[in-house]
Amino acid sequence: MTAQPSLSRRAAAELVGTAGLLVVVIGSGIKAAELSRDAGVALIANSFASAIGLGLIVTLFGPLSGAHLNPVVTLTSWWSRRTGGEGLGGREALVYAAAQSAGAIGGALLAEVMFGRTPGTFATQVRDGGHLLIGEVVATAGLVLLIQGLGRIGRPRLVPAAVAAYIAAAIWFTSSGSFANPAGTVGRSFSDSFTGIAPESLPGFVGAQLVGGILGLALAALLYGAGSGKGRTAKPGAPAPVETTVPTALPETGPADGASPEKAAYETIG
Repeated sequence: MTAQPSLSRRAAAELVGTAGLLVVVIGSGIKAAELSRDAGVALIANSFASAIGLGLIVTLFGPLSGAHLNPVVTLTSWWSRRTGGEGLGGREALVYAAAQSAGAIGGALLAEVMFGRTPGTFATQVRDGGHLLIGEVVATAGLVLLIQGLGRIGRPRLVPAAVAAYIAAAIWFTSSGSFANPAGTVGRSFSDSFTGIAPESLPGFVGAQLVGGILGLALAALLYGAGSGKGRTAKPGAPAPVETTVPTALPETGPADGASPEKAAYETIG
């Protein structure tokens, strides 16, 4: 039986993995905006790169930490343990969330530097309006339901590909562009680019994501039963963990009102 990696190694995996995710999301958004002034074309490129990057990162870091890369996914893992399943303890969840947040900010700053931009410039793209918050609730609930559902039916190995595919689709079918990740959302506020989000929009988006996480858990319990079921969900650190794998949100292009963004060097991964 393989020993579980230490908490410090798992936290490092969450930090590096989340940083990598933000580099992919923001970097591909900046590159797409540089190569095309057509918002639709830029979003296609951004969503495609983000989905592929997410799938690869989850596959690589899943065996170490579960590749949550997302505080909402970590919270669902913690809740699963409290309700009789396998998952993270309270201290582990706090360490994971801190590592993810630090990684997201670090990844955003690295992406800015990599493209010769001034790091630390906050995003100016305001994303507000009830319709966008509903989009975030839907995007996050769907993500949690997908991860929980695959875990409870005994198909955790499908999580990397399924999560990547879901995020790619959700970037297009949700009004918000599917950020679906509190850490990733905060990180994107540090990049005034195609995938950025202004700091004043953070409370609404993060709140909607937490509501979506709760809704996703409730739907999973309704459809698959109240408990995770021992043996169905892999522990963090075990190969192909189910609820440990979580997504981050992918790119989003449009401004808050749904119109095409028209700022020159600007974009978001939603």
